[in-house]
Parts: sequence; structure tokens; C-alpha cells
Amino acid sequence: MRNIIVKKLDLQPVEERPVEIVERKGLGHPDSICDGIAESVSRALCNMYKERFGTVLHHNTDQVELVGGHAYPKFGGGNMVSPIYILLSGRATMQIHDKEKNEIIKLPVSTVAVKAAREYLKKILRNADIDKDVVVDCRIGQGSMDLIDVFERQKNKVPLSNDTSFGVGYAPLSTTEKIVLETEKYLNSDELKKELPAVGEDIKVMGLREGKKITLTIAMAVVDKYVKDVEEYRKIIEDVRSRIEKIAKEIAKDYEVEIHINTADDYERESVFLTVIGTSAEMGDDGSVGRGNRVNGLITPFRPMSMEAASGKNPINHVGKIYNILANLIANDIAKLDGVKECYVRILSQIGKPIDQPKALDIEIITEEGYKLEYIEPKAKEIANKWLDNIMEVTEMIIEGKVTTF
Repeated sequence: MRNIIVKKLDLQPVEERPVEIVERKGLGHPDSICDGIAESVSRALCNMYKERFGTVLHHNTDQVELVGGHAYPKFGGGNMVSPIYILLSGRATMQIHDKEKNEIIKLPVSTVAVKAAREYLKKILRNADIDKDVVVDCRIGQGSMDLIDVFERQKNKVPLSNDTSFGVGYAPLSTTEKIVLETEKYLNSDELKKELPAVGEDIKVMGLREGKKITLTIAMAVVDKYVKDVEEYRKIIEDVRSRIEKIAKEIAKDYEVEIHINTADDYERESVFLTVIGTSAEMGDDGSVGRGNRVNGLITPFRPMSMEAASGKNPINHVGKIYNILANLIANDIAKLDGVKECYVRILSQIGKPIDQPKALDIEIITEEGYKLEYIEPKAKEIANKWLDNIMEVTEMIIEGKVTTF
């Protein structure tokens, strides 16, 4: 019997409150770059460990720091002056003792990590010369033996929790959350980049809803070599605005949507958000894992959030990562039940205990009018139990990149 608590939440749904604020830091934001690298390194190590030993060994690569470089952008094309510096740190299993041969096998952790980081950067920073514009420094060290011991001890093949921690999730997304998320995804899509290559990857979308009006304030890097002058820059901004207006009409049909892009621009002085490689990381802006989006891709001060930096943590027994993803998966399934208006899930672990046996799994439900909690509760518990019974599927989803951590 698991400690699953289901209760009715007597709270006004987010969508019906007078004000809502939502933020998303896009793929090229310095913080998101660190999140993406950390997660890419972790997945690469998982695959290396599985290929060599048939199982994932202990690691946490969630300590990635970015120190901004320096560039001189100009219309028609500027240049990088000082490269972006990225530090990979954290802990990993770097060697194992082969008891049969009585020898130490050293593992290429640093090589795998640097390769994964560079491949990820090539994918998201389309206009950067990764070999020249970015320095990747690996300082990943050997993991703590205490944590490795917890990692390796298993009960009925279910990993034991590495920490006493909690995860938080909710569903469904509000209209404001959807439009913020989808706006950034579209602006960083292959479709948009082919049509408007001048749009950089460093995009931040801030959404404010006041009643039935949503205001989007977007910071969007523009790549200088695709823009000949300030007038062409202005046209690109207006083109993007019209495209986002179309997205807004599809997602927020019942809302008035106002869109502001690069509000700090001064066209008369030609002071605009112009970049050489598409990110403010080239202009001295620094980044770090965990300072940006939560695992659902958003920053939501009007919702419960965990401060856990999930990206880069191991997907086997690091409950700070697994439970945040799991909480969202459970909440999404419960939100599909008849009579559920909103669902909030919190899961608490206890160090050394099997991860499928949380200390508590709390489910709060805002019901639709006319529905009683007694009707929904058994179905909600069934969903939660099913996910916990198959919790190792969450690990595989993480390793295969089927779920996001930022």
C-alpha cells in the first residue's frame, strides 16, 4: 500500500484569476544552453555505460557554467572577439574494478562529455563555429562513494532513492502558459529558421494575462549577417510579430493578445538586439544549470514549483529529477479524467527507500461543477499507482530524450 493522498482543492483555477505571469527561456538563452548541455552529457554517459556494462553507472552532470564571450555585431556581419567559455563539472563513475581480471578499467568520461556538449551546441547555435567560438572545459570528477553505494544497492531491482527530495507537477496548462511555450518553440523551429534565418536562438518570452488580455514581451536575438540595415531589421521584427499573432489566434481565441518584441530597441540610434551567433552569451551574459525553466519548460510563479535543477542529474535514482518529471506525467493523465478542472501533484522521497515507494504522493484536484471527489479519487489513485509500478519507464524516457527537463 502506497501513501497516496487525494483531496479536493478549493481554489480558483489559474485561468479564472485576474492576473497570471508566465515565462520561458528559449534554447539559446545562456541558462537554457547550460541545461541542454547538462542533459545531453548525462544521456551520452548513460548510453556509454549501457553499451559497455549493460547498465547505467552513477553520475550527476548538473554543474554546467557558462561565461559569456565578447562579440562585435554589425549589420551585414560582425565577428566574435572572445569565445564563450563552458565548464562541465559534476561527478561520474570514471573507473571500475574488474574483479575477475583484478584490474582497473578507466572510462572515457571526459571525452564522451565534451563530444556530447559540442554536438548539442552545433545543433542549437546554428550560426556559431563551435571549434572557434566556444571553449568547452571538462572538470567532471569521481563520484562520492557513499552515493555510489546507494546507487548500486537495489531492492527487487527498483533503485533506492539517492536523496530526500520532492517533485511537483500540474495540469493542464493555462492558455497563457500554452501561448508562451508555443511561441518560443515556433521561433526556434526548423520551419521558422528556414524562412527567417536572421532569427537567433536566444529568445525569452514573458507572458502577462490581465483578465482576458494577454501581453507577450519577447526578447529575440537577431543574427547580424542576415540583416543589411536597421530598416531590414525592423521588417524582420514586424514579420515575426505577424507570425506570432497567427499562433495567438489559434491558442487564445477568446483573448485579446498584444505582442511586444525587443522593447529596448532604439531604431534612431540603431541600438538593437543584434548578435553575431544568435545568443546573448556572446555579449557577456553568463548562464548556469537550474536558473531557468522547470521540467515542463516554463517558469510559473502562480503555480507550485520545485527549485530542483533537474537537467544533468542521473535518471536512475535521482528523485529530484525523476519525481518532477513523474509528477507532471501523473498530473497530465489525471487532468484528462471527467470532472477534473485542474490537478496538482507533489511526490516526496526518502533517501535509501525504493523510488517506487514514495514517502507521500499528494494529489490535489479542482473539480468541475457537479462532480464529487469520491467519483474521481479511485481513478486518480489508479493512475498514480500505474506510473509508480512502471517508474523505470520514466528512466528510459529520459535516456531516450522523450521528455524534457527544461
